[in-house]
Amino acid sequence: MQRRERTRHLIELGGLIQKAGLVELADDDRATLLGGLLALADMLSGEGGQALAAVWRHRGLRAFDVDSQTGFSASSA
Repeated sequence: MQRRERTRHLIELGGLIQKAGLVELADDDRATLLGGLLALADMLSGEGGQALAAVWRHRGLRAFDVDSQTGFSASSA
């Protein structure tokens, strides 16, 4: 059961990367995507990271709100 939940969680995270348009922007290059995600992690762990996370969270919540109005759900990502 835990493995199934973990798999679902990972699939949802992959859906978010797709939803953000990063797969196309990075030409489906996994090394580029990983490098970008590592850069994001550095930004979040650095000075001002909490404030940056709050901005990103607000932006993400707005995107989810728009998606919910158009029939997209976070769990289908």
